[in-house]
Amino acid sequence: MRTQYRPRRSLLSTAACLLTAAALLTPGTAAAAPAPEAAAPTAETNQAALVWSDEFEGPAGSAPDPANWNHETGDHGWGNNELQNYTASRANSALDGDGNLVITARREADGSYTSARMTTQNKVENAYGRIEARIQIPRGQGIWPAFWMLGADFPQTPWPDSGEIDIMENIGREPHLVHGTVHGPGYSGANGIGASYMHPQGWSFADGFHTFAVDWRPGSITWSVDGNAYHTLDRADVGGNPWVFDQPFFMILNVAVGGNWPGYPDATTQFPQQMLVDYVRIYSLDGGTGGGTGTITASNGICLDVAGAQTANGTPIQLAHCNGNQAQQWTVGADGTLRAFDKCMDVASGGTAAGTPVQLWECNGTGAQQWVHDSGSQALRNPQSGRCLQPQGRVQNDGTRMVIADCDGSAVQRWNLPG
Repeated sequence: MRTQYRPRRSLLSTAACLLTAAALLTPGTAAAAPAPEAAAPTAETNQAALVWSDEFEGPAGSAPDPANWNHETGDHGWGNNELQNYTASRANSALDGDGNLVITARREADGSYTSARMTTQNKVENAYGRIEARIQIPRGQGIWPAFWMLGADFPQTPWPDSGEIDIMENIGREPHLVHGTVHGPGYSGANGIGASYMHPQGWSFADGFHTFAVDWRPGSITWSVDGNAYHTLDRADVGGNPWVFDQPFFMILNVAVGGNWPGYPDATTQFPQQMLVDYVRIYSLDGGTGGGTGTITASNGICLDVAGAQTANGTPIQLAHCNGNQAQQWTVGADGTLRAFDKCMDVASGGTAAGTPVQLWECNGTGAQQWVHDSGSQALRNPQSGRCLQPQGRVQNDGTRMVIADCDGSAVQRWNLPG
């Protein structure tokens, strides 16, 4: 269970919705402009390839898939003076048998509140792509549903340096508004950067399902509701502060009760309240093509190669003389993956130690399969480990296997990617 870092949030400025984190602040009064009723979908809507999803199929009353989800538990206020005790009980989180995950906030017989908070930390961690969920939110004064993400290096890197991307938040007293924001070093708490989106008809978002998403690329994030893009943030928007969003993040779903921002339940608040989640999906943008398909070459011109042109999980990645065969054809995905034979270049067992082998593995959206190409050093860095791709023993010979190693800017860590 994490400590009481809870960053979330709201203060509206005239230009954006600045969401309050651990600070004890009251939301401002600036109104959010509604998106046009017939706003065009995001440009990438028909160009995305599904990378990972949880469709929440299963018998009524069963637990969400433990391969994907952790339960965070506790009643310590989560840094926001929240009232609920998060539990792992099926009374607070369960499948409904109709393809939905249901997170239920309850008022118990003793007057206390329970709910659920679920994360994909160390299970599904991803950099870039469209992160999307179809949700029917709960309603009522003091009810605070959210779909959001934290940097995968949390808590080793503390908040806000780890970064936070809030895909959707709602507070019950504003049924017609949802909020999207980021927090990072120098722009957290009251200085978080984001915007709000008003239901086109001014109706309550709790009246039906809506699709909440971010389209996330290196250096930029765009928020949308039901395909209507309403805010884009890029590196320039954080000023001279660090941009901490070019790394894997994990996802969080929760329903809080009370807190500094939403206020507390009153006589109008009815319990139980439920958040229904139809699905959570990760897509690679532009069909996963990203920077293109072709050879990846080392600084001496030799090619990155799938050993023996084998396609089994665990096949080593190596250097080989360039020969034009399929084992040397790599697709640079906009989701941060490098793909061959429709599988991903992967750090074995999600390891982070120097010397961990690099292999081919079925794409699974984890941090072990995320790579960032540095335009200056030309290194391929795995953000989860903080280490760079290089040949074992630093030898650029035919047949040399690949490992991760401390990033040092040397020639053996330089890679040329397809355009």
